[in-house]
Amino acid sequence: MTVASQGDVPAPEETTELPKEPPAEPPTEVEEQEEQQAFKLRGGSFTLLVLQLIDLKNPNFFQWLLDKIGQAPNFYRHAPVVLDLAGLADSGPFNFAELGRRLRQHKLVPVGVQNGTEEQNQGAVNAGMSIFPMWRASQPLEQPTTKAPAENKPAEAEPTVAKPTEAKPTELSGQAETGAKLVTEPIRSGRQVYARQGDLVVLNTVSAGAELLADGHIHVYGALRGRALAGVSGDTSARIFCRSLQAELVSIAGHWLVREDMDDHLIGRTVQIYLKGELLVIEPMS
Repeated sequence: MTVASQGDVPAPEETTELPKEPPAEPPTEVEEQEEQQAFKLRGGSFTLLVLQLIDLKNPNFFQWLLDKIGQAPNFYRHAPVVLDLAGLADSGPFNFAELGRRLRQHKLVPVGVQNGTEEQNQGAVNAGMSIFPMWRASQPLEQPTTKAPAENKPAEAEPTVAKPTEAKPTELSGQAETGAKLVTEPIRSGRQVYARQGDLVVLNTVSAGAELLADGHIHVYGALRGRALAGVSGDTSARIFCRSLQAELVSIAGHWLVREDMDDHLIGRTVQIYLKGELLVIEPMS
């Protein structure tokens, strides 16, 4: 055994090098595609309520609005709403954040405004709302119903169809450019079918939560349990025909009725629906 004398430097210990990790492989084409498809931004077509504001200072405003919502609570619950400010052009700015809070208390969800002044639009944007272009449904319309309309109401909510230029609603079958669109399979809840510049013919059932839209007439040869909006581009001569009326909402050229406003003796019957002046008529068919 060799003893190291003082001052001798001990030999360095041998070290074992760990294997180096191989360089990361470049992402495959599939992985690059997955990264590029983290989200998709597409156009859509939706039915929106337009709340025409006439007199926000009226002390009965929210009570009357609550009464209106009470006529069809399931229809209005959490419904997106566009605020039409045409009637408030001379009223100056107001607190959009507070208005939005009060509307949400009534289960309405304000998403934007239209027909506002520059100052009003800026206030709406600051409150988290969008600016919508003017649409024909912003013109004052009395709510068509078989009952006498309430007078001196400060606001009326009217459903309209927001149709962006890039909107691509669900396509379930082919359609000629100006012909009828034919759908043979059932239309499930959450689906939407739009017949542009023509009629829509459905040979099967339309489930609750589904939506039919057509610039022309709508024909449903099964049970109509969802929503049907004919003449969405303004054709007041459009009609709705269905084998069994159980709809959540029917509308022609912006004039509408919800289920709660329909006479009970009409439910489940074969009917046609059309406009007579400003009144939406539901007529049984033999």
